[in-house]
Amino acid sequence: MTAGLSARTGSTRQTARPCSCPEPLPCQCSYLTLLRARVRAARVVPVREPLLRNGHILVASTVLAAALGSLFWICATRWYSPDVVGRSYAALSAATLLSALGSFNLGNVLVRFVPAAGRHTRRLVLRCYAVSAGASALAAGVFLLLIPVIAPGLGYLREPILAGAFVAATAGYSVFVLQDGALTGLRRTGWVLGENALFAVAKTGMLAVCALMAIGTGILVSWSAGLVVAIVVTNVVLFRRAVPAQHRADRTGAPAPKRVMRYAMADYLGNLSSIAAYSIVPLMVLNQLGAEQNAFYSLSWIIADTLYVAAFSMGSSLVVEAARAPERLAEHARRMLRHTGLLLLGGTAVVIVAAPWILKLFGPGYSENGTTVLRLMVLSALPNVVLSVAIDVCRVRRALPWLIALQFTFAVLVITMVGILLPAFGLTGVGLAWLIAGSAIALPLLVALPRWLPSPDRRPR
Repeated sequence: MTAGLSARTGSTRQTARPCSCPEPLPCQCSYLTLLRARVRAARVVPVREPLLRNGHILVASTVLAAALGSLFWICATRWYSPDVVGRSYAALSAATLLSALGSFNLGNVLVRFVPAAGRHTRRLVLRCYAVSAGASALAAGVFLLLIPVIAPGLGYLREPILAGAFVAATAGYSVFVLQDGALTGLRRTGWVLGENALFAVAKTGMLAVCALMAIGTGILVSWSAGLVVAIVVTNVVLFRRAVPAQHRADRTGAPAPKRVMRYAMADYLGNLSSIAAYSIVPLMVLNQLGAEQNAFYSLSWIIADTLYVAAFSMGSSLVVEAARAPERLAEHARRMLRHTGLLLLGGTAVVIVAAPWILKLFGPGYSENGTTVLRLMVLSALPNVVLSVAIDVCRVRRALPWLIALQFTFAVLVITMVGILLPAFGLTGVGLAWLIAGSAIALPLLVALPRWLPSPDRRPR
């Protein structure tokens, strides 16, 4: 037994600080030194581990962007009428939907494959930019032609100057999303935080200028101008610093083009259905309840969406780290599920309690009409954590049929429930639709958790 202890702790004795104990065998001091070292390691490693560190930075970016974005909309509601705010938000929702149509979800492709792209990173990013921007511009042009049929309330976008700006903004937003994916895949999450802050500050500053000049479409103009500033500055940093550093540290080769394309198309089909739910619902509210009610819903959704994006941001860190170390997927995913759930639980509780006061910042009408729908949509973010982690696990494992099925089912449930509940319950029905759809997906996933996310092996250390 003594020999066994010596064998297990011999290496520790060689490096441990000498003590005054006379025994030739490992003494109590050696064990205390080893115990202290393990305690220090247990405290330090989780803080330094990129999984949670980068996830926290991405969540901080989300919260900061939401706070500054709320400032933008607070200013918009003070300087423009609810009718203008409602139409403008519907137009921006359409632009983001069309951007998703044309981007083929290549932002997630960059998150998944940039960590292993090596010297081919620049080529991969630029090709994704070109495909995404071109296809998004084409989708925006088709939308403008079909506005009289699918969104009559946005007919003013067909004016020549506004039409050109709308097409350019849609293409630009695709690049904006893709550069976030590239920076995340390169573990430059701090720059993602700076980029989103820059976009928010720039568009709010431009909004003030537009309001002083009494520009009727100032909300759209300022949003587009801020987007241009963020794209130019971020890509200068991306291609002058982050990408060259990746090239110098090249340890891998380029991913196979067929593998990337197959993954991109599956992820695109799945993610497109989810984004469609986010973007189609405001158009449904606009067409059935009018621009003013859509303004009340839209501002509530902006706040609630912060929690959805927080879960997505944590998941991006999961994909990056699991792509680098696939053998740790189950361990990372279970940790992410617990950590994100607790994080969002606290945020949900705060928003539910403070909902009336938060919405009062936008004006009394927003608090009176949006409090209930805000609380319901914030609650729906909790079951969404389970769905988000399940989708990220599918991305890492390239379980493409499940990747499509989960997102498509969620989108169909949301849109169907909104179509059923909106006419009967108004904005409250929309909030109920999000909560019911999220819970209907999350509960079966939790029941089947041991099957799609088995416990990682516990190896002795």
